[in-house]
Amino acid sequence: MHGLNGKVAVVTGGAQGIGAATAERLAADGAAVAVLDIVDTAATIARISQAGGRAIGVYCDVSSETAWAQALERCHAELGAVDVLVSNAYTVDVLPAHETSVASWERQLSVNLTGTFLGFTACLPDLSRERNGAVVLTSSVHALVGLPGRPAYAASKAGLTGLARQLAAEYGTVLRVNSVLPGPVLTAAWDGIGEDDRRLSAAQTAVKRLGEPAEVAAAIAFLASDDASFITGATLTVDGGWSVYKTSS
Repeated sequence: MHGLNGKVAVVTGGAQGIGAATAERLAADGAAVAVLDIVDTAATIARISQAGGRAIGVYCDVSSETAWAQALERCHAELGAVDVLVSNAYTVDVLPAHETSVASWERQLSVNLTGTFLGFTACLPDLSRERNGAVVLTSSVHALVGLPGRPAYAASKAGLTGLARQLAAEYGTVLRVNSVLPGPVLTAAWDGIGEDDRRLSAAQTAVKRLGEPAEVAAAIAFLASDDASFITGATLTVDGGWSVYKTSS
């Protein structure tokens, strides 16, 4: 991918899944990557290093303004100013609305939505310094389609698409902001799902298979790169056609 060589990228939720795949892809495309998470990032860092890339692991609770300041202090010291922000960290409680506590609701929005806002504002001085920053927010097809049991998650992910458009409009002369909406992608969230249910989910996509984290990472890397220099405020669905495919009644 052109347009990432020599840049510094921050990826939140980078210890596993789409976040890890994104960190690895950005590093492969030439970026130095700060991998932020609240769990151990050593495996992601090791894969990047073994492939010849440059990365550091940084502990960061994205819902904490103080944690963001500390994470960026280390990023600046070891990698330099931030050119790319990929906000991917999330949490989810699978419960219907009437069983979702206020504490659960607030925690999910705090990580998924407020955490993105805090990351953006913390990184804004860096991202705007050369009028060429790039931000990609990882939303979800849950922002488009209602599925039982995820009210706070869906609300926060829909909020991210609106936030991306707002930030794109507000800061369009100095940076770009886009959102990516993954569909059924084989991350750790699928570990407890049986083969029959996996086949059913695959059948509900237009391409008749589940996605891989690397496929979402490829879309994120494109939007983060200079190849996407005239794209901002976009919402890119990466779901194998899941959100548009419907069988006849």
